[in-house]
Amino acid sequence: MSYIHPLADVASSVIGENTKIWQFVVILKGAKIGRNCNVCAHALIEGDVVIGNNVTIKSGVFLWDGTLIEDDVFIGPNATFTNDLMPRSKVYPEKFLGITLKRGSSIGANATILPGVTIGIEAMIGAGSVVTKDVPDYAVVVGNPAKIIRYTK
Repeated sequence: MSYIHPLADVASSVIGENTKIWQFVVILKGAKIGRNCNVCAHALIEGDVVIGNNVTIKSGVFLWDGTLIEDDVFIGPNATFTNDLMPRSKVYPEKFLGITLKRGSSIGANATILPGVTIGIEAMIGAGSVVTKDVPDYAVVVGNPAKIIRYTK
């Protein structure tokens, strides 16, 4: 059975078993969240977001339309995701560019992921890094712009 804190605003009906949604979380209609996830306080999940099983989303994370998160992913506090390459007030692209986080990847606190980027299987993004291009499977990246420092496998 899932737990949704009474101070959360959850419009989606697709919340997996044993998932916990904490206070001041907003989840829009259409979002899909898997089993055994933990969505911490002050997170926002838009309607065209798909989240797999066993995912942890720490406080202060906003997931915008087009984001795909596979199983076993960790997203650290205040990680920033984007979906518009050329943002302008009141000017919207025909289609937002999604971000994909592959199975087992980890995003460090305050990392920024630019639109259209894919983070590979079990890749790790260092805290505060700015990811401007795809990250290969098992890579560890840090810095601005993020660069590979090693592989975990």
